[in-house]
Amino acid sequence: MLTVIGVGLILLMATDVFHTLLYPQGAGPVCRMIMRALWLLSRQFAGRAVTVAAPVAMAAVIGAWASLSIMGWALVYLPHLPDGFVYADGIPRRGDLGEALYISMVSLSTVGYGEIVPAAPSLRLVTAAQAVTGFGLLTATVSWILQTYPALSRRRALAHELNLFRQATGAQGMSALTPGHAAALLESFARSVATVSMDLLAFNETYYFHEAQHRGSLPATLAYAQQLASEAQENTNPDLRFAGRMLHAALEDLADVLRGKFGHVGQTSSAVFQSYETRHRHRRKPGGTAS
Repeated sequence: MLTVIGVGLILLMATDVFHTLLYPQGAGPVCRMIMRALWLLSRQFAGRAVTVAAPVAMAAVIGAWASLSIMGWALVYLPHLPDGFVYADGIPRRGDLGEALYISMVSLSTVGYGEIVPAAPSLRLVTAAQAVTGFGLLTATVSWILQTYPALSRRRALAHELNLFRQATGAQGMSALTPGHAAALLESFARSVATVSMDLLAFNETYYFHEAQHRGSLPATLAYAQQLASEAQENTNPDLRFAGRMLHAALEDLADVLRGKFGHVGQTSSAVFQSYETRHRHRRKPGGTAS
């Protein structure tokens, strides 16, 4: 029975890692539960999104994967302790869960002290298999981190570019540019918005990251992107109208992702983006500006 439970924990860990890192549009149940729980807790106690909530949640997910693996393999070893293992001189022979956890941790980390080694060939294969999975888990977590932060950088870059565009054009808006130049910029924004949509689908955990600076916050700039798309679609220049339709379509697709994957409600994209901004709101300073 213990072996069955142990194998179940190992399979749960493997399934969660697969859906989080290898499945193109998903997140494992353990990862999704931890990320969402810490996100909600941070908003509940701090009254707003907290910058460190998502990084802490990622660390918690990695810890959960390691814990599931260690406990799962320990339960596989436990029925075979102590008779199934050879102990070095001076090492007490114990058959409790603590001993099984120690063997599991040593095997998973590939440390291999050698004072307790399996005697049966089948157990040797099991410990070797755990060492392989431990190395794979380490590689997977590093890859996860390396994949997540470029996606965050693309999102921040889009928000920053929109803010720079708003600052540069001022009250004149797109009328400060030639239609061709404005159309090229809007098409660039549309491509960036589409990329953000794909990033949210492929890396669900990036949704829970809250930007430390307001100028890098995409939720706070999507309303302005919608305004640009509407103005462009009403322009008489055909190139600018087409660029406006592209940006509008990209924003609608992003709203569908937020609605379908992250539970934002709203019949219109404007309502979805308002909900998105509310969840990721920044603290207001006394002067009325966001931090």
